[in-house]
Amino acid sequence: MAQQHLEPTDPTAGTVTGDALAGYLRAQATEFLRALRLHRETGGDGGAPARARSRVGDNGSEQSVDAARALRRSARRISASLHTFRPLLDTDWSESIRPELAWLSGTLAMEHAYAARLERLLLALHRLSGAAVLPTQSGAVDAAGVTGAADAPAAPGLAVSAGPPERGNLTVGAAKAGALLERQLTLARTRAHSTALQALGSSRFHAVADNIALLASEVPLTPAAATADLRPLAAAAEERLTDAVAALPLVTAGHPYNAEALIHGLSPDPAPHPQDAPWHQVRLLLRLHRYAREVLHGDDARVDVRMLTAGQALNRHRDASEAAGAAAQAARTPRIAPATAYALGVLHADQRHEVEAARFAFQQSWQRQTVGTP
Repeated sequence: MAQQHLEPTDPTAGTVTGDALAGYLRAQATEFLRALRLHRETGGDGGAPARARSRVGDNGSEQSVDAARALRRSARRISASLHTFRPLLDTDWSESIRPELAWLSGTLAMEHAYAARLERLLLALHRLSGAAVLPTQSGAVDAAGVTGAADAPAAPGLAVSAGPPERGNLTVGAAKAGALLERQLTLARTRAHSTALQALGSSRFHAVADNIALLASEVPLTPAAATADLRPLAAAAEERLTDAVAALPLVTAGHPYNAEALIHGLSPDPAPHPQDAPWHQVRLLLRLHRYAREVLHGDDARVDVRMLTAGQALNRHRDASEAAGAAAQAARTPRIAPATAYALGVLHADQRHEVEAARFAFQQSWQRQTVGTP
């Protein structure tokens, strides 16, 4: 199937120079510092005294969640912009701070990711058992509306409420599978929570914050950036995305029930599913392209409906893939009952089918060229 490219850059548009990049980076740095201040004021700082944290009520906890999300959102955008437009930035500075921003963003993501994964798996167990469950809200959508549940960061200093259903009306095997998953993922989430708190109180994080504070006032552009056009670099990010999509098996993904995701499903290898990596890479490249559009167009950027829905499908793909991996890992627990292992196997297969459904949704959305209004 022929690939259709994203909306091309208007060749008649005016040159977008390094001033736009500098303004974008300063704005994101300011957002980072604002979120950091709010996070500390609402008790999210791991170094805050216990009595000070105890005075923060539910409203403060929610603000801490929002602040942590904003921290990660701005860190992600700064890091992506440093990558896409790196020829226009001081090389030593940008190459030193990018890994640190990736470390921070990844560390803040893990607690929420485990909570969302547990919720997803428990809801799937109920669905597969024919048990009625109440709908829950999970995840968050960032300002562009593309970010999925696991893209939302952890809430250091706050236990994230996953809202899992009760196990009372499940079969014995499904109930024990749910209990095993709850123990394993809650433990992982607790450890991720502690790691996030330690990270936010570390000298490494304070060094990142100091660099961002400097970025809010001065962006280390190269001398050529003043007159250079940003559009070719943004176009290169778009081209990397379209090339990566062209390498995907979209013809296969165009069939909604092809069971491609079940290949190697019973492998004893605990490594991530080999077919998922190219799709995860496309998800990251789509994000880089989206952020490059923000740099070029700012608030005037039009909403690309295809890019929006494609991003949502890839988020679902990632979530289902990781949930399937968690079910498979739980099934490898020694000395579990056969009924428990069977329930986990059914759950793993269900999530791999969800992977296929997400690939189908991406294939369907990618073939559209609809662009929304501003």
